[in-house]
Amino acid sequence: MKSAIAMPKGKGGKQYHIALKRGDLAPYCLLPGDPGRVEKIAASWDTKKQVAYHREFHSMTGNYNGAPVSCLSTGIGSPAEAIAVEEAARIGVDTFIRVGSTGALQSDIDLGDLVISTASVRLDGTSQSYVRPEYPASAHYEVVLALIEACEKLKFRYHVGVTASADAFYVGEGRPGLGGYEQSYHKHIVPDLIKAGVANIEMETSALFTLASLYKLRAGAICTVFDNLVTNKWKVTGEEKVGKAASEAVAILHEWDKLKKKKRKKYFFPSLLN
Repeated sequence: MKSAIAMPKGKGGKQYHIALKRGDLAPYCLLPGDPGRVEKIAASWDTKKQVAYHREFHSMTGNYNGAPVSCLSTGIGSPAEAIAVEEAARIGVDTFIRVGSTGALQSDIDLGDLVISTASVRLDGTSQSYVRPEYPASAHYEVVLALIEACEKLKFRYHVGVTASADAFYVGEGRPGLGGYEQSYHKHIVPDLIKAGVANIEMETSALFTLASLYKLRAGAICTVFDNLVTNKWKVTGEEKVGKAASEAVAILHEWDKLKKKKRKKYFFPSLLN
């Protein structure tokens, strides 16, 4: 049964929220939360141009090491990110990499280290609007492998593991709300995740991975560590580094995709490189 609810329409055939049309974005798209981070990420590209800036959705498109690449900010949290992914996918993006900041949950992860997500604990509400909570939020293995390859090539210190994604920056990540407000279960969020071996916590990865799997897209995530919730250290650091790693991963994926097409293979596997 076809839905009777009308879809929102932007001017000139553009997507309503991100203000972009088919051809504005490359098939590979980096997703920072902060609109101001788009310029920092694109600074390492060979070419770049701003495409749109509407609400929290700032977009640039260019080229990095021979690969077409775009960057589209999503704002804070999974609801706005889901809008960006929905609309970007409708105009041709098939590979998404979240490029963000995060809080580490393990004591051996230092500020400025990079964390590559293999999956995410779905503590957000957005992904549950799409599918039951038992559905896994998993990264695409090709994107994970490309991010690892990029960090190795660039000699960046990195970690690979499971991420947790929450909707509330304060109480949702175990921090007291205004005036010390908290429910009893808030005190157990971080300790329980630490015991489960979860590497880090942030606010967007679970929704991205869930939507990408449902829509048969590729997705991954790499974040720079701003704070460690075990050691209570905090510093804004690594923004240029994480953007460089994600851009390098796009170039790697682009080469692998060309190789798959040449050899008529659907999936990448290491012996394709021989």
